[in-house]
Amino acid sequence: MAAQFVPYTPDVEDDDPRFDQNLQTVIDKTESYITESVEAGGTGGALRDAHAKGYGLVRGQVKILNGLPPEYAQGIYATPGTHDALIRFSNGSPHAGADARLGSATGLALKIFDIDGPTLLEDEPDTGTFDYANINAPIFFCNTVEHYLFIQELFLNAPAYFSQGRPGAHRFFTEFVTGKGTLDQDDWAWDEFLAFLRLSKIPPVNVLLSSYWTMGAVRHGDYMAKVRITPDPECAAAVIRRAIDPASAPEVFRPALQAELQERPYAFDIQVQLCTDLERMPVEDTTVEWPEQLSPSVTVAKLRLPQQDISGPENLEKMDSLSFTPWRVTAEHAPLGNIMRARKEVYRRSSIARHKLNQQPRTEPRSADEVLGA
Repeated sequence: MAAQFVPYTPDVEDDDPRFDQNLQTVIDKTESYITESVEAGGTGGALRDAHAKGYGLVRGQVKILNGLPPEYAQGIYATPGTHDALIRFSNGSPHAGADARLGSATGLALKIFDIDGPTLLEDEPDTGTFDYANINAPIFFCNTVEHYLFIQELFLNAPAYFSQGRPGAHRFFTEFVTGKGTLDQDDWAWDEFLAFLRLSKIPPVNVLLSSYWTMGAVRHGDYMAKVRITPDPECAAAVIRRAIDPASAPEVFRPALQAELQERPYAFDIQVQLCTDLERMPVEDTTVEWPEQLSPSVTVAKLRLPQQDISGPENLEKMDSLSFTPWRVTAEHAPLGNIMRARKEVYRRSSIARHKLNQQPRTEPRSADEVLGA
C-alpha cells in the first residue's frame, strides 16, 4: 500500500534564487500596510494583512484517532489522544468593515495544545502548540513570491479599484493577469487569475458548513499531503442558519456562527490527502486541485466544538490577541513549496508589528483555559 504514496524528499521543492530578495519586499509592504491600517482600517487598531476580520474565537477539542493505517499515523497523528484547541473563524480579506464588502472567502485557524516536540519557529520552539491556517478552497491564487509582489499590492488596494465600478474592476483584472505590466505575454498569470475567479465565486454560507484546506502541500511524516478540515455530515445537517445573505445586514457571518454554537455542539473531521502523483498533485503549483480519485481524504482526527457562548466583545478581543501560523508545527508537518515557505517570515513579522502597534503582549498561550477561562 505504501508504494502508491510519493515519499517526501527535499528536492520536491524548487529553489528560487530571488526568493530572499522578493520576500523582503513582501515583508516591507506588509509591515507598511499594518502600520497604515491603524488609521485607515476603520477599527482603531492595527489589522492583519490577511484575514483581518474575525468572526469568533471558539473552544474545541481534537481527538486523534486510534488504529490509523501507518501511512496516515504520521507525526502528531501517530499518537492517539485528546487535545484542547482554539479555533478562529475569519474572512480572508485584508480589510475590515461590513461583510458585504469583504467577499465569502473564509478561514479556519486551529491551535492544538499539548503537542510534544519543538516547532519550526526558531524564536518559540517549545510552546507545545500546533497550528493550522486553512482556507475554504482546495486551491490558492498565487504560486510564487515573485507573483505575490503584485498580487499583494492589488489586494491591499482592491477597494480603490472596485469602488470605480466596471472600469476599476477591468483594470484590477488586467493588472492581475499582466503582473501590473511586468510579465511577458507568454508568462501572464492566467492560472492564478482563474484560481482567484474561482475563489471569488464561492457562495456565502455559514462558516460551520465550509471545508477548509491547507493553502498548499505539507509534509506528513514520510509523505506529503494536503490537510482538510471538513464538517461532520450529521452536524452539518443540523445547522439551521445555512445560507448567508451579506446584503441583509452589516454583520451576517458572526451572528449565524454565534447562534448555532449557542444551541448545539458541532464537529469537523480533520482529513489527510496523501500525494500519489507529483505531476497531477504538484507541490509548487497551488492553483491545481489535488484529485480525490487519485487519493481520497482520510479522517485522522475529530475536531469537536462544544455548545458555547461567543457573543461577548471580550471574545473578539481575545481572538485578536492570538497569532496563528502554518509554521507553528513540528518538522514532520513542515509546509512545502515556495509560497508556503514565504509565509513563515511574513506571518512572524506581521504578528510582531500588529501586536506592537496594538500594545498587546505577544505570547503563545499554553492552554485554551488561559485564553478563555476555565
